[in-house]
Amino acid sequence: MSYAGTRRIIDVDSHLIELEDFLFKTASAEEKALIPSMLDQKPVIQKRERLEMGRAQFQARQGDPALAAEYEAQILDNTKVGWGRLGAFDPVERSRAIDLFGYEIQLVLATFTFHQFYNNPDPEVRLAGTSALNRALGAFCKDDPRMRAVGYVPLSFGPVKALEIIEQGLADGCYTFAVDTNEPNSAQLSFTHPDFDPVWSRFAELGIPVVSHVALNGNYDPVSPSFRNNGRVFHEIGDDAPAGEVGVLTIANSVQLFFGAMIYDGVFERHPRLRAISMEQGCIWLPGWLRMLDFTANVFKRLRNFTEMPSETARRHIKVAPFAGEPVGWVIEQVGPDMLVYASDYPHPEGSGDPIGKFEETMPGCDQATLEAFYFGNMAAVMRLAAA
Repeated sequence: MSYAGTRRIIDVDSHLIELEDFLFKTASAEEKALIPSMLDQKPVIQKRERLEMGRAQFQARQGDPALAAEYEAQILDNTKVGWGRLGAFDPVERSRAIDLFGYEIQLVLATFTFHQFYNNPDPEVRLAGTSALNRALGAFCKDDPRMRAVGYVPLSFGPVKALEIIEQGLADGCYTFAVDTNEPNSAQLSFTHPDFDPVWSRFAELGIPVVSHVALNGNYDPVSPSFRNNGRVFHEIGDDAPAGEVGVLTIANSVQLFFGAMIYDGVFERHPRLRAISMEQGCIWLPGWLRMLDFTANVFKRLRNFTEMPSETARRHIKVAPFAGEPVGWVIEQVGPDMLVYASDYPHPEGSGDPIGKFEETMPGCDQATLEAFYFGNMAAVMRLAAA
């Protein structure tokens, strides 16, 4: 039996642990000339020896059925180096991993290659990296309909260019796209400005969710660097996780601002079929945020009319993927059964060695209908699947 057992599961957040040539396999000559090496990028520093170890392990098990079976039996071992986990960078092996997990659909995002271009000051580099990433993700997922590639659209290029990137990304095999939550240039338009309506309209027409993922925040940092001058050792989890305890504490700040602006600025009202999802930013903030949405609306009630309470807009348009280990059952008690969706974060270690077990430990009071909504139904509705 698969890991999912009898559960129907849509895994809304999984990743590749890419080899250093991932972008270059499908990049044009012009793009290759612009994009820095994954091993040279600074935001998430890579160690070549770990990558090479993962590649060697992959090659060894290709010709050794017994070794391959051993890796399959250890698929939930999240202590392994990312490149060493089953299906981390090979699409055929990833399909086998999905067989073992028993997921019906798995959304797939990049991990390290994104940082090759995301913070580069040269817009040509960012555009080349975006195009290569969307093409590479589409190619990785193209032979297995269960895998849905989540590309990237840098909205800071403006709505016209963003639409071009979406159309090309779709042609290259992407299912949907992550966007930045914040425009870092204060002289530019907010992504909630009506000029961006054609972008949100396209998401709505296609029936694909707008994705907000940790670290895709337009360089927004709610934590002043001065907090590092605290007289003690500064701890970092690593990779694309926020730095230090205060960084993790504020991990969802940018998505709260972004979704709040989407609601208050009428984006969801203008696009009633638009849906959005928060990935890898936790869920424990959700009950208080919904209350604060309505409290804020009440403060401004003399200045504007709301057609409905903002929390109701949020409940209809937004889904949130919790971390394994958060009090999911308690959050559902506060916000209802329709907002949370399952995410394994595979093969990232923070997804835990048993995400189903960790989620259900906190959900003893949830009935079968609530569990089914969490694992499948809520996301199936967003994806407009017939079964929904």
